[in-house]
Parts: sequence; C-alpha cells; structure tokens
Amino acid sequence: MTNRYGDKFTFTPQEDGTILWEGNFKYCRFGWPNDYTQAFFEYTRDTGGGISLEQFIELVHAWDEVKDKYVLEDRKYANLVASNTAIIDMVDPSGGPYLTSGMAVESISEELTDMEIQRFEPTKEGYKIYLIDA
Repeated sequence: MTNRYGDKFTFTPQEDGTILWEGNFKYCRFGWPNDYTQAFFEYTRDTGGGISLEQFIELVHAWDEVKDKYVLEDRKYANLVASNTAIIDMVDPSGGPYLTSGMAVESISEELTDMEIQRFEPTKEGYKIYLIDA
C-alpha cells in the first residue's frame, strides 16, 4: 500500500496469527482506549451503583438534546476517565493509512475475512497488529 505522501507500507501475515505492519512511522498519531475503572468506582461509591459498567459508559457520555446538556451535569465522573496507555488501539501515520481497533482487516488484507483489529504492539520494524474474530 502506498499512502498519499508516497510512503510504502506492507502488511505481512505472521505465523502467530498477527500481521506485521512495516513502513514510515516517523510522523504518527497513536490512540489508547478509555479506562473507566476509577470513574465507575467513584460513581458506584457515590450513588450505590445499580448499573453495569457498560451502562455507566453510556451514561457518562450521554447528552440530553432537550436540555442541551450532559445527563450527568456534574462532569466529575467524565473527568475521571483516563487513557489506558498499556494498550495501543489506533495508529495513524502521516498520510495514512489510519487503522483502529474494531476495523475490518479486509481493508488491509483481502485474504483475512471475518477478522478485525484488536490492538497494536510496536516492534523494531513497525507494528504487530493483533486480530480477533469479527
């Protein structure tokens, strides 16, 4: 694959089921998934809980269109959401390609259908892309 700046990227399937992504990563953005652990703990402690983590994640970001404000007006819990920097879930080299967790692998390898990106791990050559069943 060649990006819009002419940088060449290769995606090589590995024996362990991952894909080795090689290319120019000199200028690159990275992303990490949100960690709701502390925010959910504080919400549960303050309110007595009664909702699941998945429900809390929806609630902490919920917007009330009628009132034109967040459902949880006190942004205390939203401010406690942190990045889990132990996991890379998005890599975007300048000029592309932008890849993120949840993305279908077919976008980079037509041979790998029904798989999606789970996470990335830096290597000397570039990134190892970990996959899961879609």
